[in-house]
Amino acid sequence: MSLIFKTAETYEEFVGILDLQQENHIKNLESLDQGFVFAEHTVEDLWKMNSFAPHIIAKDDEHVAAYILAMTVDCKDDIEMLIPMFEEFDQLEYKGIPLSEYNYLVVGQVAVGKEYRGQGVFDYCYEVYRAVHGDNFDFAITEISDQNYRSLAAHYRVGFRELSRYPNADGDIWVIVVWDWME
Repeated sequence: MSLIFKTAETYEEFVGILDLQQENHIKNLESLDQGFVFAEHTVEDLWKMNSFAPHIIAKDDEHVAAYILAMTVDCKDDIEMLIPMFEEFDQLEYKGIPLSEYNYLVVGQVAVGKEYRGQGVFDYCYEVYRAVHGDNFDFAITEISDQNYRSLAAHYRVGFRELSRYPNADGDIWVIVVWDWME
């Protein structure tokens, strides 16, 4: 396996992200023990988000093996199911300061293809993510379902720490985690 880690740039790479998103979408999985994603995007969504802060991908030849989406507050109203997350962010403080006063980057979603798991791909994608975005943002933040044990453990492993928890309209619990790049 020789993966290339890079920013997403082409239409074909965005389609590859969407293909991997569908492979890992909660509605398409028989078991949730390997992690899952909830939100669904379009190529147009990915292009717009990428124009503010590029997504990171791992490619195996032309195949997208993994991705981490980048999302800024400029896109907070674009993905309907993510609006409650941004509303929750607006209620929170980090180190005694409202989140809205920080320049933060939202991890829009992460997925690693089945055949690439357990090989450090997740961790290395996040190293590249921080290398690309660390000078431009104070921290990365995201929310993860408390049922997504694999994702929570992986995010804690790379340096994310829990900031808050909240129930959504369906009663599902979401864990808001922050990876502080100012430390």
